[in-house]
Amino acid sequence: MVGARFGEVITAMVTPFAKDGSLDLAAARRLAAHLVDHGSDGLVVCGTTGESPTLAHGEKLALFEAVVEEVGGRASVIAGTGTYNTAETIELTREAAALGVHACLVVTPYYSKPPQNGLLAHFTAVADASGVPLILYDIPGRTAKRIEPATMIELARHPNIVADKEAVGDAGETAKLRAALNAAGLEDFEIYSGDDPLLMPHLAAGAVGIVSVCSHLIGPQIKQIVSAFNDGKVEEAMRIYLEVLPLMQTIMGLTSSPIPVKAAVNMIGLDAGAPRLPLVPPTDQESATIRSALEDAGLL
Repeated sequence: MVGARFGEVITAMVTPFAKDGSLDLAAARRLAAHLVDHGSDGLVVCGTTGESPTLAHGEKLALFEAVVEEVGGRASVIAGTGTYNTAETIELTREAAALGVHACLVVTPYYSKPPQNGLLAHFTAVADASGVPLILYDIPGRTAKRIEPATMIELARHPNIVADKEAVGDAGETAKLRAALNAAGLEDFEIYSGDDPLLMPHLAAGAVGIVSVCSHLIGPQIKQIVSAFNDGKVEEAMRIYLEVLPLMQTIMGLTSSPIPVKAAVNMIGLDAGAPRLPLVPPTDQESATIRSALEDAGLL
């Protein structure tokens, strides 16, 4: 197994907005540098956590360029280029590659619910056109369609498709996929956990690392968990995991992501701004719950 070619801890970075709702590139640069200084080996820019559905095409390109310039020399920069439009996804992927990103994260086309042969055709078309490696993003809770294991295995044979961000929500399914990939001779195809509270189960199921939301807040601890587990120090990894699990569960389960993490990032003194509609800031009660979780974790 190659082992975490993009790093053990990749942060799915929030997109900072100014008070008027415009893109705040200076804050994005500051946040990117902070994350890399605090445990992140890589960053996903313009993913779901980055509110990609509300970002214009030009805004995405500006973010890719800014983050590559800021941290591209010391961390993996992974561009979220997946949409429900194959032609648009190809165009954005090509443009992101030209800006110097190290890989692209391509989510399952959402809303249109393509059949498995449609998913195969979509991802293959993007991979054929891409100048950088692709990480597939399987999150049926948001897209209404899973990349079935047989489809994933066929896609994994493409030389430009190298990893999967696994957010199916069941570590048992992740283990089955890892076993099927290995049986197919695809041991080098990587699986990254896409669900913070399932980090330890996903590592046990064969994930090489995580694409994390909570690493905005506890990046060093998440790095310690993954590194300890990969070094065979399972008890140490479990101890740290259980310590941070309550915060993970609050940030990922309180309301629609990235509302809680964006609020938490602001609370700890980093500029992220409010979400864009249709997302909204947390309610007063939700804010109190987030603040309490941060206090319990020693972050406030």
